[in-house]
Amino acid sequence: MEPSLATASIAKHLQSVLPATGRESLATSVLPALLDSIAAISEALRSAHHVALAGGTNAFGDDQLNVDVAAERLVREALARCDTVATASSEEDPVERTVCSGSSSSSEVYTVGFDPLDGSSIIAPNWTVGTIAGVWDGATALGSRPADAQVAAVLGVYGPRTTAIVALRGVPGQQRPVCLDLGYTASPGAGHWDIIHDKVSLVSATPPKVRYFAPANVRAAAEDRSYQDLILNYITSKYTLRYSGGLVPDLVHMLTKGHGVYLSPVTAISKAKLRRLYELCPVALVIECADGKAVDAATGEPVLDTPLAHTDERGGLICGTSDEVDRAVKSLIQRVAES
Repeated sequence: MEPSLATASIAKHLQSVLPATGRESLATSVLPALLDSIAAISEALRSAHHVALAGGTNAFGDDQLNVDVAAERLVREALARCDTVATASSEEDPVERTVCSGSSSSSEVYTVGFDPLDGSSIIAPNWTVGTIAGVWDGATALGSRPADAQVAAVLGVYGPRTTAIVALRGVPGQQRPVCLDLGYTASPGAGHWDIIHDKVSLVSATPPKVRYFAPANVRAAAEDRSYQDLILNYITSKYTLRYSGGLVPDLVHMLTKGHGVYLSPVTAISKAKLRRLYELCPVALVIECADGKAVDAATGEPVLDTPLAHTDERGGLICGTSDEVDRAVKSLIQRVAES
């Protein structure tokens, strides 16, 4: 698939930063298709004034909203135009279903795992929500080590503006990691994507004037004294709270400000909710491409180091600026291990 008019300039830029061979379709077809789907979802949400249950549940037993169903359909329609996407699965339909029957002569073969509308629980009050997608080498993500097999990730943001973060894993000796901040402008006939920042980074040359924290799963603080103490320490240290209840907007806030830490710990009572294939792995790739860290909240190990066994694997998350992640790991994991 050739890039659309809306994504042509972005595709050209992606081609310029990818290795000379081996990733042409990723730049000119797969990532542009995901951006097209984000633009389409944005337009659909503008007229979705009646957010309601769709009358069913997904495979995980979660209630589906009409907007979840619409977003799922738009992403799959976009991917169906990519002849190098062999399979795709989503949080709404967690089976790696065939997208392309293998008619492409390209040596590139990808699978895409996506959450079509992350944060649907906060969409009714018109809060910012997003789309999360990860692109993997091969026809399946299962059995793969994400640090090796996941090659790109996209975070779409639906707020006052429509934006997207696009991350490309680096290739040693060929390509440094890439993390782009894009903005979408809608216009009659065809909108267009522009590069807002060509390097999103969580590394600052000077100490940040404002330090941010986003404590998800805050109920766990009632069960985990170390989490409770860490939150109190952020408050007494005059960190600024930036937490909306939506994974995508909270992470993108951190990325655009260049600093922050996002925490979603897990306890015996407050179980893990974030799914590795559809949320944790794409998010971790974005954070790492922006020079930050993303680790498992239970072990402190990098999210991308553990091979993916099945589509319903879940976990906790600590991610953000490297020094802030190290501090949180020391407070939440090492302290518990030493006690």
